[in-house]
Amino acid sequence: MSLVPADLDSEDPGRPEPRDDATLEARPRDPAGRGADGASRRPGRRPGVRAERGPALAWGVLGVLAVGLAWWALTAVGGAGSPMLAALDPLGVPSALASLLDTGVLVQDLVTSTLRLLLGMGIAAALGIPAGVLIGLHRPTRWASALPVQFVRMISPLSWAPVAVALLGVGSAPVVFLVTAAAIWPILLGTAAAVAAIDPRYVAVAHTLGANRREMLRTVLVPSVRPAVLQSIRLALGIAWVVLVPAEMLGVTSGLGYEILNARDRLAYDEMLVVILVIGVLGAAIDLLARLLLTPRRG
Repeated sequence: MSLVPADLDSEDPGRPEPRDDATLEARPRDPAGRGADGASRRPGRRPGVRAERGPALAWGVLGVLAVGLAWWALTAVGGAGSPMLAALDPLGVPSALASLLDTGVLVQDLVTSTLRLLLGMGIAAALGIPAGVLIGLHRPTRWASALPVQFVRMISPLSWAPVAVALLGVGSAPVVFLVTAAAIWPILLGTAAAVAAIDPRYVAVAHTLGANRREMLRTVLVPSVRPAVLQSIRLALGIAWVVLVPAEMLGVTSGLGYEILNARDRLAYDEMLVVILVIGVLGAAIDLLARLLLTPRRG
């Protein structure tokens, strides 16, 4: 298989036109980086962004306070008739968190769940990216795999749990399998779509200049698909995190999902609430980190 113009779709009407660098250079500019109309052409700058940060932060804090107040009101009013609801009082979160930190179980579960997530994501990327490149480059493979891929990806990853436990036994292996099953499809489909959308004229120019297969991959394929692949990995990461927690409720004795069941069985509803909150906070932190690391930079 080689990257040649015939392997890529040329009739896609949604494909962007290639940039004419000579035309861009001919446009009048001034030393400040402005175009002929006087507007700034520097990438990444939008007027008013810094001015919006202050109000956005203030409204964000206000939203958090409003949610906290509603949470406290719900437990204060409904807790009189429900001991479980009373145990979910936000005022009890600090003491429950301190208890979990003192025993060390929360940190251990955090590390265990994070390692399972990273291992599952690594396997999904190692399988999904090459498969996506093959599907995007080779039309017969794309046509042959279209229906099977669409069929399998619509099956909930958690429905494979009994099969995973039966084949892999109890422990981390079935959890990693379920995470991989959830994360592989966004990566595979995103990579395939990005590869199929490469403008064949870029490929033709590279061939005309005598580029070999390695140079074609380095100068045409990788730069063209890198932004889409990174965004697909970020999307897969969020899906994998959502699947990880219920997967850890199936035959394992560690992890954040297991800790929720363990706290429930001990009727420690305040600790169960803390674990749920930690899952939300850690998930948001993972998404923020992925946004910083996986968003392509201009320049």
